[in-house]
Amino acid sequence: MAERSKPKKSGVGKKSKSGGRLPSRDDILKFIAENGGKLGKREIGRAFGIKGDDRLPFKQLLKELKDEGLIAKDETKSLRRVGELPPVTVIEITHTDTDGDLIARPVSWPGETPPPQIVVAPDMKRRGKHETVDEPPAGVGDRVLARIEKTGDETWPFEARVIRRVGKGAERVMGLFRRVKGAKIARLIPVDKKVRVEFEIGLDDANGAEDGNLVLAETIPGKRHGTPRARVREVFGDSADPRSISLIAIHTHGIPDAFPDDVIAEAEAAKHHGLKGRTDLRDIPLITIDPPDARDHDDAVWAAPDDDPKNEGGVVAIVAIADVAAYVKPGSPMDREARKRGNSTYFPDRVVPMLPERISNDLCSLVDGEDRACFAVRMVFDRNGQKRGHEFIRGLMRSAASLSYKQVQQAIDGRPDDIAGPLLEPVLKPLWAAYRILAKAREARGPLDLDMPEYKIDIDAEGRIGAIRVGEKHESMKLIEEFMIQANVCAAESAEARHRSVIYRIHDAPAREKLVALAEFLATLNLSFAKGETVRPANFNRILKSVDGTEHDRMVSDVILRSQAQAVYSPDNIGHFGLNLRRYAHFTSPIRRYADLTVHRALVAGLDFGKDGQTDDEASGLAEIAEHISMTERRSMLAERDSKDRFIAAFLEARIGAEFRGRVAGVTRFGLFVKLDETGADGFVPISTLGGDFFHHDEILHALVGERTGLTYRLGDGVLVRLVEAVPITGGLRLELLEGGSEGKPAGRGGNRRPAARRGPPRGKQGTARKAKTRR
Repeated sequence: MAERSKPKKSGVGKKSKSGGRLPSRDDILKFIAENGGKLGKREIGRAFGIKGDDRLPFKQLLKELKDEGLIAKDETKSLRRVGELPPVTVIEITHTDTDGDLIARPVSWPGETPPPQIVVAPDMKRRGKHETVDEPPAGVGDRVLARIEKTGDETWPFEARVIRRVGKGAERVMGLFRRVKGAKIARLIPVDKKVRVEFEIGLDDANGAEDGNLVLAETIPGKRHGTPRARVREVFGDSADPRSISLIAIHTHGIPDAFPDDVIAEAEAAKHHGLKGRTDLRDIPLITIDPPDARDHDDAVWAAPDDDPKNEGGVVAIVAIADVAAYVKPGSPMDREARKRGNSTYFPDRVVPMLPERISNDLCSLVDGEDRACFAVRMVFDRNGQKRGHEFIRGLMRSAASLSYKQVQQAIDGRPDDIAGPLLEPVLKPLWAAYRILAKAREARGPLDLDMPEYKIDIDAEGRIGAIRVGEKHESMKLIEEFMIQANVCAAESAEARHRSVIYRIHDAPAREKLVALAEFLATLNLSFAKGETVRPANFNRILKSVDGTEHDRMVSDVILRSQAQAVYSPDNIGHFGLNLRRYAHFTSPIRRYADLTVHRALVAGLDFGKDGQTDDEASGLAEIAEHISMTERRSMLAERDSKDRFIAAFLEARIGAEFRGRVAGVTRFGLFVKLDETGADGFVPISTLGGDFFHHDEILHALVGERTGLTYRLGDGVLVRLVEAVPITGGLRLELLEGGSEGKPAGRGGNRRPAARRGPPRGKQGTARKAKTRR
């Protein structure tokens, strides 16, 4: 081990009583700043040669420096200069910044000044080799022992290099605040279903919370055993208020929902772009077609027959997208915040937008009758829907109308309203004719054709749930979908042609093990699936078509959906399996997806459309951006699903004891998940309520099979259930099975059959659930 160097002396001060010289105040401060390690009075005095009668004035000098707040003791009782950090200390990682770097603060920080923000240096030994390291890398919430170095950077003056983890810091928990009757404590019931422990809160730590409030609490370190403790940090109001439901999802999943002041200021200062440097598209009757409750309008469409005699029967189509890149510059506060969020998150009662409302609902919303900057692609297709060519345009447009899917569909079906009527002949019919041509090419291409129902939750102005219903489906939705797909393909092609790095939307083919499991399941229905050959979407479409309209259609659709890979973002193109496309990049929703904004910038740079395009830094960091926005997309999907579960549980809470028809949507060793037909809600039937038999989980059949009776509950089976419990705070529904199941062969103990969690109690004389029959 190398010998430690001696502390450096900074010079001398005034003459002491003993004839030597006492260090000056500046000498001591400089010495402490320049020398690391344990520096007590003794070490400092020794460095300056303090002896005899000099000790008392030296101690008085140190006391004055401490009293003035210039030096302080750290957790090791060493002296350090205020505003400085010891060379090795314990820090707590609090969050990640917009670039994905870990940010920390010192655990111990004396004095009243705010603790410094510390950027944690990447552990290069771990990067890309996590699988070879026994301990996972440090993350948010961890406390670590770290070596501290000065950076010279005003924003991040200190950098930390992790030595080892020393434990977890305080954790944030959202939950229901409940007073304990007759006691000076309260309980925190977490809203996250994965947190299975309650916390104790002293009334001194309640922060004004009242019984039944939804609160955000922070855990308090305590004993290893016993009830964990917490303190309330933020109170959100009555947990029974339906408007609290989205807040639960937002905080549980860590979705940023408040824009920093500099982001708001930048957005408010933005001005409308005019025609300068743009192509004038205002004479073209582009229209927006969206759901009736759409919160933003960022895409518009137009089509007409091609007048080129060489393309008889062909069409010209334009897809115009809000030019978000003109307002959100690379590296700006808005850009950093948009990248951090990754995408907008949509809840039944609110939206957490990727960009401030000044941008998303004003400057970049394609409002009818208003001039708006746009980024458009003009596409030419032949009579069979094959693309002959395309051209990108940075223009200025004026939407002719904002229509809903239903308005367009009714107009095409011969029932136009006052708004759609004047547009029927000049705009809607040519648009529909172009869609029919594109549909030919889509059918020939053969993308995966899964048609799953979507449920709509109607919320009134007070946040009350009015109804839950199956969402309407119109062919006009397919029209917009196909036009957007074609625009996205053009974006990927043009980026490649101009040699610009771009983020693709990729979708891998299903993994082989999933295909094997699917083939085994389909074999139980006497359906063949050639798992050995190269699989294409057409293979799945053939199966789906063969069961369409049968009792197995929903079950087969569910199993095929579960066999698919997850679509993600990546700068490395492998194609899109589900759409059956070789290249595909999201271009059409830059208001709500950061991926699309990066694609716009790549095209701006590649096509020489301005100086606000892709920078070298952004191009070199696309892999990290793609990984991050793939994560934020998954995070939003989980948050949206959780909020829907809680809204539905709140809606059904008043119907405890009611009976519902549904289908088995999941089979586990512990019971059945049932999706209710009326609301799309997912509830759980514990295995203990199924009957007196011992049930085995058959993974191939996706079923629970009785060992003695052969009573079988399979994925997709129709059932009748009773609602036993609804818990809005967690979104949980507990059901009791009344009818369902089918007779089969008694389960054995071999093959892919695994014992279920436990034997259920007897139900009735036969020990089985009632067989399906008409009850009313």
